[in-house]
Amino acid sequence: MTDVRPYLNARRTVSPSLSPDGRLAFLSDVTGTTQVWTTDGPKRWPEQRTYYDERVSFVEWSPDGDHVAFGKDSGADEHDQLFVLDHDTGGIEQVTDRPDAIHGWGGWHPDGGTIAFAANRRDSANFDVHVMDIDTGTVELVSKGEGRITVEGWSPSGERLLVRTAHASSDDDLFVIDTDSGDRRHITPHDGTVRYQYPAFGPRGAGVYCLSDVNSDTKELVRIDLDTLDVETVESGGHWSVDGFQLQAETGQIALTRNVDGYSECHVGRLAAATEVATVEVDFLPDEDSEKDSSSPAESNGGVVHELAFGPDGRLALTASAPTCNPSIFVVDPEAVDEHGTPETTWWTKPSAGGVDLSTFDTPELIRYETFDTVPSTADSEENAPRRGIPAYVTFPDGITPEDEDVSVPVIVDIHGGPHAQRRPFFRPIRQYFLDQGYAVFEPNVRGSSGYGREYAALDDVEKRMDSVRDIAAAVEWLHDQPAVDSDAIVAYGRSYGGFMVLAAITEYPELWTAAVEFVGIANWVTFLENTGDWRRSHREAEYGSLTDDRELLEAISPIHSVDAIDCPLFIQHGANDPRVPVDEAEQIADALEARDVPVETCIFEDEGHHTTKLENRIEQFERIAAFLEEYV
Repeated sequence: MTDVRPYLNARRTVSPSLSPDGRLAFLSDVTGTTQVWTTDGPKRWPEQRTYYDERVSFVEWSPDGDHVAFGKDSGADEHDQLFVLDHDTGGIEQVTDRPDAIHGWGGWHPDGGTIAFAANRRDSANFDVHVMDIDTGTVELVSKGEGRITVEGWSPSGERLLVRTAHASSDDDLFVIDTDSGDRRHITPHDGTVRYQYPAFGPRGAGVYCLSDVNSDTKELVRIDLDTLDVETVESGGHWSVDGFQLQAETGQIALTRNVDGYSECHVGRLAAATEVATVEVDFLPDEDSEKDSSSPAESNGGVVHELAFGPDGRLALTASAPTCNPSIFVVDPEAVDEHGTPETTWWTKPSAGGVDLSTFDTPELIRYETFDTVPSTADSEENAPRRGIPAYVTFPDGITPEDEDVSVPVIVDIHGGPHAQRRPFFRPIRQYFLDQGYAVFEPNVRGSSGYGREYAALDDVEKRMDSVRDIAAAVEWLHDQPAVDSDAIVAYGRSYGGFMVLAAITEYPELWTAAVEFVGIANWVTFLENTGDWRRSHREAEYGSLTDDRELLEAISPIHSVDAIDCPLFIQHGANDPRVPVDEAEQIADALEARDVPVETCIFEDEGHHTTKLENRIEQFERIAAFLEEYV
């Protein structure tokens, strides 16, 4: 069995923030957990600035460049506290100390002396907006909120805050808060479910820009006129969503990413008018080792942009990755363009590959397979309607194609969480590890996934929940049709909501699976909703169904009540501090299988939560999973 450690040692650099004089702050997991680092220039030796055993969650320079704000939890419990680091002295001050509460970063005031944050100090189910004077430590409650809210940023004048309330994965509302009076104005009245994401004040604070599907099935860049509350589309992604956005209000500079079947296109430019943009495409994954045609950035990138952040000097920092590139930070200079009009992109952080050759990593193939239902709206009659196509990424071990008849390859069906998430062609070293162990990896974006429009994302809501599990069964049917696949060696594998999908798949379709691996999955919808964090319950009920109105449905689709159907070995991983899916979900399913003498192995970390944040724990869990699969598959 190949050692998994080198694959997990591939490092990542994320959360870029540029200072006024061009320095870069970012997070890196080179020590095993993400910590704050700074560097003065591209590929220069960076300086580590924090040294915790626990992960750091974000980092942001102050407007004057003298300080860096960051957040950190304890035991991966997601109860972030806020800290400020003095860049010159290295001294760190913890500015919030309420371990019973979550503190969500809201940004530096334009003058650099005040910060904003949202916290559930008053009531664990509801977040309020606070501002703090950094010099005195004085905290002011500006506005009481309801549910899970986030502070999205300050107006250019520093007199107002922009706040987002997430009612569900597909439904948001935006509010403008006057920091002096506390007056709170709702700026997104709407019917039905509408997303309003990455909101930002525009130049002079006269309008708010954000990504929204208010005018389309897919997300677009829109402008909300703060006088009339009219919402006008500024930039459409066409058939695809605009899924990333940054605006520098002072200059009108703008950056956008478009999600094209999972791959990113990145554009940078300016607001040409209140509802017009002028942008050019960015080559965000420049190849240093070969010459290529920079007139076609989209053809050469082949990856995903994860984050965008303008610096005060107008340059854009972004994080990107691809199957052969671990998450790296690039800096784009919109003012420096080549003969094709493409802005100059510089590779600033190139994290260690950890002892593996990334050039040998395999790139997934995007396919679509037919599922059980049709898409009537695309045909002239219901009888002629085509089967719905489910997008998926499939990767076979090097040198093998699905059509090969002289091989017999086991397959891991890897189901993403969310469910409003999307498997994309980003860097996933564990995928390559399984490929090198001889497995094929199949990664479907079943109904309910994001990236394909509002209608597709809603196809698994409440009473339609199990339709997404039928999509998984259809995926296995597709695999059975591939000559290279060993139909008697197929593994269900998934994390979080994907963990529920694993449990649902092995209870609804037990004959399809040889073994299963689930991380932090939901076994019982009722106990999950009863015990999940107070701030999450209503948000989750909006999509999954409520304890009051849908209890019978929730009981019916809970895998724990069909556990007698499971006849394949199951590996379960969980964190004891998980605030989202409490560890009792893992214990319920493990106890039930042990009582039936079905092989079950549990891996529960006392110092982890919903995510396994520490390198040594990640190594242990995947070493055990590899041994488990070697034994049973």
